[in-house]
Amino acid sequence: MGEVPEPHTGWTFLTNHARVLAAIADDHHARVRDIAAHCRLTERAVQKIIVDLEEAGYLSHRREGRGNTYRIQPAKVLRHPAEAGLTVAALLALLVRDEADRGREPA
Repeated sequence: MGEVPEPHTGWTFLTNHARVLAAIADDHHARVRDIAAHCRLTERAVQKIIVDLEEAGYLSHRREGRGNTYRIQPAKVLRHPAEAGLTVAALLALLVRDEADRGREPA
């Protein structure tokens, strides 16, 4: 998952659900512990968010050994009426860095 970001106070543009989904999109084999550290959430909060995303059909998982492999449903439409027609894939295109961009310094 890379470096853990510094803590932040105040409001932000993204919900915790969006952060967790983006972290999973970045690494489909990520452990709950790693997602929690990356998103600055508790492991329990991440587990609940994953359950929410699975129950709503945005995410599924398959057990592999002692870990999970997550599968995101990219064609699933976002829930809020203001985002009518916007898919998970479109959201993740904004949030997840392309492999080619990894390691490069932000502009």
